[in-house]
Amino acid sequence: MRILFITPYPIGKAASQRFRFEQYFSILTDKKIEFDCEPFLSKKAWDILYKNGFFFQKFLSLFNGYRKRYSLLFKLKQYDYVFAHREVVPFGPPILEFLIAKIFQKKIIYDFDDAIWIKNSSESNRLFSVFKWYSNVNYLCKIAYKVSCGNEYLCDFARQYNSNVVYNPTTIDTENHHNQQQVHDHPKFAIGWTGSHSTLKYLNEIVPVLKKLEAKFDFDFIVISDEKPAIELKSLRFVKWNKETEIEDLLDFSIGVMPLPNDRWAKGKCGFKALQYMALGIPALVSPIGVNTKIVDDGVNGFICTSPADWENAIEKLIINPALLI
Repeated sequence: MRILFITPYPIGKAASQRFRFEQYFSILTDKKIEFDCEPFLSKKAWDILYKNGFFFQKFLSLFNGYRKRYSLLFKLKQYDYVFAHREVVPFGPPILEFLIAKIFQKKIIYDFDDAIWIKNSSESNRLFSVFKWYSNVNYLCKIAYKVSCGNEYLCDFARQYNSNVVYNPTTIDTENHHNQQQVHDHPKFAIGWTGSHSTLKYLNEIVPVLKKLEAKFDFDFIVISDEKPAIELKSLRFVKWNKETEIEDLLDFSIGVMPLPNDRWAKGKCGFKALQYMALGIPALVSPIGVNTKIVDDGVNGFICTSPADWENAIEKLIINPALLI
């Protein structure tokens, strides 16, 4: 058996790819399953993707990405399955998708872990977003042999177009990666959050709470991301995300937070932050959105925070009584 993985990002760069399928590549090799991975973006293009400017470089990266995608048509006959994560191409109508499924008759396994049929572009790439065909998600679901989704909200959407839908939650490797446990011996209490620049906006929900708590307690608010958040907090400590130190950096957290707004895009989130925290023995404080209420048992391994008062009370309780963390 041979599988072609079609991915938007280079290997080892994006969390969705790393934890939804890249971490299983060694298992495929052990099972004698051959595979190739074809990212749309090069590593060089990834480095500038979410930076302001670089218009010409981004345009050239898109051109090269499309060139590589269409060249795959000449190699498709050697594969039994095509595994497409999130999208085949970022812009335009689903021509390539049609060719792969209908002309070359390849079985597509379509995987996504966000509500990507909803418009949600970054500020740095807003100009390019006008060329995005969000309905391609519908079409890919329809023509896919099988659809893999990260939570039931996404599954419900996919089932409108395909009956062969699998609920496939994003998983944590507790043997080879998230394989350490929090020891709770911090010199200072640390509230932590980790995520990409695209989700930094969700921190706005708890910034007022943290400002109130700063007046009463001495703590660090650690943000691990690819970009520093533009928030005014004296407790803020920014840590640049690094794959090599990811676990070590997370272990500095006393507690981990995952605030989310109650909107359609957030409902598509798969609770990955909470899973990361809990896999390392870090209590998770989460908004009651999407799968969060299935992951966290309120008052047992974390707290479900519905209002600003809930956030304030839960954090204050853990600061005052660190024994609750054990």
